[in-house]
Amino acid sequence: MKRAQAYGYTGMIPCGTRDQITDVPGIKVGHCTLDHENIHTGVTVILPPGDIYQNPCIAACHVQNGFGKTAGLMQIEELGTLETPIALTNTLNVGRISDALVHYMIDTEAEKGIHITTLNPVVGECNDSSINDITKTACGRKELEQAIVDANETFKEGAVGAGRGTICYGLKGGIGSASRIVTISGKAYTFGILVQSNFGRTACLQFNGSPIGKKIAEEINHPAESDKGSIMMILATDCPLSARQLKRVCRRVPNGLARTGSYTGNGSGEVVIGFSIANRLSRTKDLMNLQVLPDNVLDPVFLAASEMCEEAVYNSMLNAEATKKLDGSVCHALSEFLHA
Repeated sequence: MKRAQAYGYTGMIPCGTRDQITDVPGIKVGHCTLDHENIHTGVTVILPPGDIYQNPCIAACHVQNGFGKTAGLMQIEELGTLETPIALTNTLNVGRISDALVHYMIDTEAEKGIHITTLNPVVGECNDSSINDITKTACGRKELEQAIVDANETFKEGAVGAGRGTICYGLKGGIGSASRIVTISGKAYTFGILVQSNFGRTACLQFNGSPIGKKIAEEINHPAESDKGSIMMILATDCPLSARQLKRVCRRVPNGLARTGSYTGNGSGEVVIGFSIANRLSRTKDLMNLQVLPDNVLDPVFLAASEMCEEAVYNSMLNAEATKKLDGSVCHALSEFLHA
């Protein structure tokens, strides 16, 4: 697994053991990757621990730019809860994966004697149509459940799952992750992030503060001329935060995109979904006690959110290899232009 630190990236807050979102206890990530003929796409799932339906997580979301087709954000915004795993796929597959997630949850809860009559499936997307024939809508229930079965604490990054066909800064994008350990009042909390990167103008790319994109744009034949394509950013933590505080953290995540050179172009959808496993709600209790940190100690959390996002974007690109687009041109890899 390639990490941005090996290529000179430096952050101010220490990362976790894996430097992945799964450093948050109990979180698992799984992929299903489709890679044949003109189909180069997939599904990636983020699974919180325990029964997410019976004991939802505190959650929040933030839309930096709404050029996207994500499902489930409206209820997260209103209720501040997450009650299903989070699935990522391509733009035209949101409907099929949303339906698959509904039926997966119905069947899973039915095995426990729970009858579901309402559910808020959460599905994010990026448009991978330059590399994948997106009109085939190749991902459905089989692919979702394969990703769930594949879910583990260690997982691949790069051109896998929902990141198989994505492009970032005109180079190969994909799935990337990072984590940070934030100590507040003597107690360590873990924050992790997973991104599906598919945005950015080549000439604007910066790596660890260095404007490397201009030179890369001159070297490749088909540079990205505009910042478009979208990015999904999923943040998880074991820190006790309210939905309002998580919203504040989510709003800081795109600061990391700016560090990589993004200016949030017209055609790029930037979406953040965050959840905490520290405060679990209950569908059966009449009264629930929640613990939250005071707002005045959250500065290092805001810094961690920004750093993780920046590093996760780099990791998504560094772990992706060059590939051909549907038009036959080459989508180069970032590692071709950096040296470890």
